Amino acid sequence: MKSLLAVYRRELLSYATTPIAYVFVAVFLFAIGLFTFQVGGFFESRRADLTGFFAFHPWIFMVFLPAIAMRLWSEDARSGAIELLLTLPAPTWALVAGKYLAAWTIAAIALALTFPLWVTVNVLGDPDNAAIFTAYIASVLMAGAFIAIGSAMSALTQSQVVAFVLAVLASFLLTALGLPIVLDAATGFVGGGAAEALTRLSILHHFDAAQRGVVEVRSLIYFLSLAALCLGFTWLAVDARRGA
Repeated sequence: MKSLLAVYRRELLSYATTPIAYVFVAVFLFAIGLFTFQVGGFFESRRADLTGFFAFHPWIFMVFLPAIAMRLWSEDARSGAIELLLTLPAPTWALVAGKYLAAWTIAAIALALTFPLWVTVNVLGDPDNAAIFTAYIASVLMAGAFIAIGSAMSALTQSQVVAFVLAVLASFLLTALGLPIVLDAATGFVGGGAAEALTRLSILHHFDAAQRGVVEVRSLIYFLSLAALCLGFTWLAVDARRGA
């Protein structure tokens, strides 16, 4: 645990001492505000809830979170710092977990800065705060899954651009599987049962119920399992480099 905390602090410091985290948070807040108020019609809907706010999270996370995760391993590999990092007396899992948790913390901070929206809907009306809280928790878990995908892709290449593109593509595929048009197309090819099973692999499918305030254990397990699977791939890639 000491090794994990040391890596975590090192990675957080690297975010804090470079413009990356600040730019990410600023652009993220601008984008989420733009989609919520302009595209989602927050005020035009005349409803005291955050349905329009949470509806865009999977699509915004799909682009922004790979951007914060693409540097986790690619930058160290490009600069040669990874050679020093891998010689530290720390297990590979601690290195992977420490870097991952640091990036997840930045994402959680960015999401926490949207809380004024929650205050706003309480001023304008009487929203279901329990449902909003549940949606926030699900959004944090979903962010963890997206960052884990970005971490896995970052461990596979020295190029941050390549890592970003691969992570966005993987995230898009896992998100788009939940779209009705994809379900209809899949039903025509593989049948309804198989198409429904394919849809259950979608991030969108599992976040849809959560954003309405419905807690499903299978959705929580899905996000945690997806993150664990991607971190497992990251561990394998880093460990292979360490043993080389």
